[in-house]
Amino acid sequence: MSSKKSELEIITPDDWHLHLRDGESLAYTVPATSRTFARAIVMPNLAPPVVTVIQAEQYQQRILKHVPKGQAFEPLMTLYLTDTISPDEITKASQSKSVYACKLYPAGATTNSASGVANLNRLDPVFEVMQQVDLPLLVHGEVTDTHVDIFDREKIFIDQHLKPLQKKFPKLRIVFEHITTAEAVEFVMNAPEYIGATITPQHLLYNRNDMLAGGIRPHLYCLPILKGNRHQRALQQAVISGNPKFFLGTDSAPHSRDKKEASCGCAGCYSAPVAIELYTSFFDEMGALDRLEGFASVFGVDFYGLPKNKDKILLLRSENKVPEQLPYIGPSGIAPLAGGHILNWKQQVDTSNT
Repeated sequence: MSSKKSELEIITPDDWHLHLRDGESLAYTVPATSRTFARAIVMPNLAPPVVTVIQAEQYQQRILKHVPKGQAFEPLMTLYLTDTISPDEITKASQSKSVYACKLYPAGATTNSASGVANLNRLDPVFEVMQQVDLPLLVHGEVTDTHVDIFDREKIFIDQHLKPLQKKFPKLRIVFEHITTAEAVEFVMNAPEYIGATITPQHLLYNRNDMLAGGIRPHLYCLPILKGNRHQRALQQAVISGNPKFFLGTDSAPHSRDKKEASCGCAGCYSAPVAIELYTSFFDEMGALDRLEGFASVFGVDFYGLPKNKDKILLLRSENKVPEQLPYIGPSGIAPLAGGHILNWKQQVDTSNT
């Protein structure tokens, strides 16, 4: 049941899982995020991937060039782990003012993950250094074996890889990214303080019926894939519980419409332009608006050991129709998550300095 509150002010939030892409994309993706978020953990799965501190710092500078005048936005960079990354590079990363984490993609798990890790055990020396310097490990938690059902990939990853990894490196700070299952919720809740998780708007608001029943909706296709009602409810209850282990990470991942609406469409939901409105609408519908600020603006900051933002944003209860299409590279544009739907909340954006 939603409340009747007409406005809501919260500490400026941060996005702890974001894809900005590179090149021409940045002119669209950076302003879409910086309108709301003060900081964002930026994913390194470019082509080629960001595997060194120097590459991360160069990518950060390319991003900063597209922050609109009058806005303050800090991209927090990450390194892409490969089977051959060295412990020395991890040490350099821990000393960098730009790099805040390393990302683990199992090879072939998602977009631009072909260079990902094929054998987790080979990275034990890397994980040992990450544990020593307290550099967080961000995990895309899915197995990629072809015989495993796509809806079971996350659950199996927990048992086969994540539990042994946590046991082997008990003080390694791990973020279980974009969790999608009841099993993931249970694992994080019962794990030590060093384990946290991000949750996306699409996995809170939609399930696989929304994507598949009555026709295929390609703009809801993402990886990890949307799961069933049971799993969606587990995520929802985790988020509104106020448990600080769960925090905001949109996994906003832009692909132009022609690449989504194709015979072999790309995985990813582009939520950045309306991300905070989507989360606010969810918390409102669950009667938990008072817990939005913790999830969006506090818990992730505390997990990463960073200072809370000093500014605030204002959200207004107002009819807000999400555009079905927005400008992007090429003539087809891009379809934002929930395109064509009417939300009940809208961020009030200060345009006086733009």
